[in-house]
Amino acid sequence: MDQEAYVCSEEKKIAGKLSLVGIFGNVVLAGFKLFAGILGKSGAMISDAVHSLSDVFATLVAYIGVLLSKQPEDAEHPYGHERLECVASLILGLILAGTGLGIGYSGVHKLLVKEEIAIPTILPLVAAVVSIVVKEAMFWYTMYYAKKMDSAAFKADAWHHRSDALSSIGSFIGIGLARMGFPIMDPIASLVICLFILKVAYEISKDALDKMLDTSCGKDMEDQIRAYIEKQPGVERIDLLHTRQFGNKIYIDLEIAAKGEITLFEAHEIAESVHSGVEKEFPKVKHIMIHVNPVSE
Repeated sequence: MDQEAYVCSEEKKIAGKLSLVGIFGNVVLAGFKLFAGILGKSGAMISDAVHSLSDVFATLVAYIGVLLSKQPEDAEHPYGHERLECVASLILGLILAGTGLGIGYSGVHKLLVKEEIAIPTILPLVAAVVSIVVKEAMFWYTMYYAKKMDSAAFKADAWHHRSDALSSIGSFIGIGLARMGFPIMDPIASLVICLFILKVAYEISKDALDKMLDTSCGKDMEDQIRAYIEKQPGVERIDLLHTRQFGNKIYIDLEIAAKGEITLFEAHEIAESVHSGVEKEFPKVKHIMIHVNPVSE
């Protein structure tokens, strides 16, 4: 098994482990919060339980997106399938935005309708604390491996866990203040959480779209690549350097100049050296298309 196949296999194993932890954790937590919400007379905790159930779907989408993106190149997809993970990230961003809007709508509805809210028991408060601790732990666990794999889909899934923790913080504040005689703070806390979740959803969706629209890898990264290439033997100058993001990988179109009197074989050797050197020095670079121009005296 070559290095690339080994890395792909390991990432699939990590994705499977993350998905199992995410699905099992969310199902158990949602059941506990639903029980606490019904028994403890807390509408906020029941809504929080529904939020946790939505995270099960989000984790499934992330897992499927990562698996599909790791498929090898084929005749119909010669550049690979990395962009499928961007599609999964975009779907997750939309799910997160829908979750935020749902929380915000619930808060606005309670403020406008001014319906009488039952005073919850202590059980939903306990459930909120458990949810905050568990979901924050799941956020850091998922984000650690998402960064290790450079997976946009699982980074988005991690933020789903964080949004659930924030939702539970809002529930805790709302339930606590309701028990103290200030029920209006429950919907106000929901609105604040809604704005935060929408901000995260926007950033996730924007990142996914950027990687789907051949956006460059950024000036800092291009400057690093340029500096490396200019130091390579035989390279007189760089005439053109274009980068584009393809999923979590980078493709490069490059034109370098070499001395006009060298042989075609020597020019080919220079191009091959630059090609292999850049891919080794910058692991996110998947492929470079190099054209060699002659430098006239």
